[in-house]
Amino acid sequence: MDETRPTFAVRWRSLRNRILLAPRFHRIALASPVGRFFARRSARKLFDLTAGFVYSQVLVAGVRSKLFEHLVEGPATVSEIAAATGLPEDAARRLLAASASLDLTDRLADGRFMLGAQGAALLANPGVAAMIRHHDALYADLRDPVAALERRGGGDLARLWNYDGDTGEPSAETASYTALMAASQDLVARETLRLFDVRPFSAIVDIGGGNGRFLTHVADRNAHAELHLLDRPSVLPLARDALSHRPDKERFTLHGGHFLTAPLPENCDLVTLIRVLHDHDEEVVERLLRRVYETLEPRRGTLLVSEPMAGARARSRIGDAYFNLYLQAMGSGRPRMASELCDMLRQAGFRRVRALPSGMPIATSAIVAEIG
Repeated sequence: MDETRPTFAVRWRSLRNRILLAPRFHRIALASPVGRFFARRSARKLFDLTAGFVYSQVLVAGVRSKLFEHLVEGPATVSEIAAATGLPEDAARRLLAASASLDLTDRLADGRFMLGAQGAALLANPGVAAMIRHHDALYADLRDPVAALERRGGGDLARLWNYDGDTGEPSAETASYTALMAASQDLVARETLRLFDVRPFSAIVDIGGGNGRFLTHVADRNAHAELHLLDRPSVLPLARDALSHRPDKERFTLHGGHFLTAPLPENCDLVTLIRVLHDHDEEVVERLLRRVYETLEPRRGTLLVSEPMAGARARSRIGDAYFNLYLQAMGSGRPRMASELCDMLRQAGFRRVRALPSGMPIATSAIVAEIG
C-alpha cells in the first residue's frame, strides 16, 4: 500500500475545503432554503468562536455581581437587580439581556428576569464559579495567546502553582490554588466514585490530594479503610485544618513530601491520582507511575487515575482546547488521550489496564490499572 497516497478522509476534507472556499458555492447555497440553513448555522458557529471572550466576560460579570444569587428567589425587575448588584440601571439591563441570550437568565414577557437554566446549573456547582473567579490569572496570561504558546509558563497562572522552595508554610498562592482545587473537586469526585467502587480496599493513598476533599468523598463511601494523603509540606496545614472538623479525622494520615522522592505508604492496596498526571510532563509522569507500581506490586494493588483527557470527540474541547492552553500557561503538563495513559501505565509495569466509560467526560475520565 502506498502510504504517501492521500486517504479517503484527507481527500474528502480537501474537497470540502475547496468547495467552502469558492465564492460561487456560497452564492448557490444562499439561493436555497437548505443552503441558507447550513450557511446560517456555520456563521453562528464562527461568530460564537469570535465572540467567545465576550460571552465568558458576561459570565464573569454575573458571578462577580452575584446576579444569579439575586435571582434565586424568583423574577425581578431591572431596577431591583440594579439595586441588589450595585450596578447602574442601564448596566444591569445590559448584563441581564446578555445573560438571557446565553441561557444564564430568562427574560419574561412582562420585562422582568429570572434565573435561567445555565444560571441554575452554575449555582448548583460552586466549583464552576470558583474556576470562573480563578480565570483572572488565565485571562492575563492569554492576553497575547501567541506569546503564551511560545513562552510556556512564567505568568500569573504559573505563580499560583509554583511550589519551588517549599518551606512547609502555605503561601497565599498555595492556599488560593488549593482552595480552588477543593471547590472544583466535588463534581470530579462524584463522577469518579460512580465509575469506580472504592469499598473493597483496606488502605488508600491519594497522591497530590490537596486539602483532602477527594479523600473525604472516599471516606464517605468506604467506612473501614485506612486513608492516607500525600502532598507538599506547605499543603499539609491546609489539609489538617480542613479535616479537623470531621468526626472520623483519626482515619486520615497526612504525609508531606514530593511524590517523586517522599516515601509512599507501603501498606496501601489502592493509590489514587486525581487530576495529577495532566499537570506534569512525560518524564515526571513516567517516574511517578513507576514509583506507584513498585509500591503496589507486593500487595498486588490497584491504581485509579481520574482527570480530563484529550482526543475523544465528546471531551475534545475540554481536553484539547481548554486544558491544552491552560497547562501551557501553567508551564507544565498536557492533556493526554486515554490510550496514551494506558500505554504509559503498561510501560510502568501494570498488566491489567482499562479505561472506564464516563457519562460526564467534561468533568473527568478514569482509568484503572492493576498489578496482576
